[in-house]
Amino acid sequence: MIDPQIPVEKNRDYEINIDSLGSKGEGVGRIQGFTIFVEGALPKERVLVKIVKTAKSYAYGKLLHIIQKSTKRVEPKCPYFKMCGGCQLQHLSYGGQLEYKTQQVKDALERIGHLKNVEVLPTLGMEEPWKYRNKAQFPASMVKGKPVLGFYMARSHNLIEIKDCPIQHDINGKVTALVHKYVQTYNIPVYQEKTHKGVIRHVVTRVGFHSNQLMIIIVTNGELPGKKELISMLKEGIPAVTSIIQNYQTARTNVVLGRKNVTLWGSDYIMDAIGDLKFKISPLSFYQVNPVQTEKLYAKALEFAALTGKETVIDAYCGVGTISLFLAGSASKVYGIEVLPQSVEDAKENARINGIENVEFLIGESEIVIPRLFKLGVKADVVIVDPPRKGCDEKLLKTIVEIATERMVYISCNPATLARDLKYMVENGYKVEKVQSVDMFPQTSHVETVVLMSRVEK
Repeated sequence: MIDPQIPVEKNRDYEINIDSLGSKGEGVGRIQGFTIFVEGALPKERVLVKIVKTAKSYAYGKLLHIIQKSTKRVEPKCPYFKMCGGCQLQHLSYGGQLEYKTQQVKDALERIGHLKNVEVLPTLGMEEPWKYRNKAQFPASMVKGKPVLGFYMARSHNLIEIKDCPIQHDINGKVTALVHKYVQTYNIPVYQEKTHKGVIRHVVTRVGFHSNQLMIIIVTNGELPGKKELISMLKEGIPAVTSIIQNYQTARTNVVLGRKNVTLWGSDYIMDAIGDLKFKISPLSFYQVNPVQTEKLYAKALEFAALTGKETVIDAYCGVGTISLFLAGSASKVYGIEVLPQSVEDAKENARINGIENVEFLIGESEIVIPRLFKLGVKADVVIVDPPRKGCDEKLLKTIVEIATERMVYISCNPATLARDLKYMVENGYKVEKVQSVDMFPQTSHVETVVLMSRVEK
């Protein structure tokens, strides 16, 4: 039965004008005010679409033909672009991508945060927005009876064999080719999600762009046969490898890495640098994936923090200590807080490596550790938060409000949860001072944002 309030019908074709891009990089148009999402379409294009799904307030259309093309449309660099789910914007010029990301942050702040008249500075881009990722994850599976390493298709777990990716480091193609050869030569079963059987689940690489060190992580569903042969193949085929790790992930889950790591050969970690600082990176450590843009991101965070050398800073999601150590040279004291013990150990080691003594790293949840520090007389002049995509726990935001820190610098990888959290802070005595987006993920719809908030005197 056709809903009279929905002006389109499933499986029918329509011509529509695309007005904007959605949060996932899809084109957004309207028919009689009714929203149509069209993957692959760009603003200022007129397109022919087939409606493939309808809901009460929106529909999805499949792009059939571009009637009028955008001047910002470009030819995608990757032959797998239309199939792979990794990139969403290769068909949009890089200048267009930066404009979109700035607008994406503005829209989230207004629509979700109800924050009007907030200036969002133009997104800081890259001179060369390709080959920037220092970490890659390649799932393994059987495709048409053959073992494959590659990437998932968009919105699915159907695997595409990809031998080269234009946003990843060049070394990855050599790694996956050798692991694939090992799997075929020694009949190593790859993991099957439906049956929870098979050995190799993922191949993960981490590359030090400054150190040129390479870590290869083989994620397995149990013991790995032919370890000596695999090590020999990787060492001979890739002289740059410095660390070969086996990670055990035996749970029935989409989480890539398990908690147990065994070093098969070489070091337990690799080293890399951000600016003048060196960092030790373990298999489970969080480390920004774009080293070039990370320097811009942290420089902006330091600028917003406006440190004079007298301040006490709390870094509420410190990871391996990158931001904490970056700020330490301009602060009196920095406290880094992190829930993962391995990351805290790495952070302490990174402080030692860099000879930084005015930083203290603590294990625990920030909303528990910060009040404990407050009771001990620690007053934070600046709090830095760099949470995962889900944003900050409301308990942490409440804690920041209660300790009445003067300034808060929020680093976000998700405009929606950023806007939600800023709304809470504004409702509880803070104001948004500055917003700067940084393109950490060119060719994708993702954007990183740095925000300065200050406490409003009552």
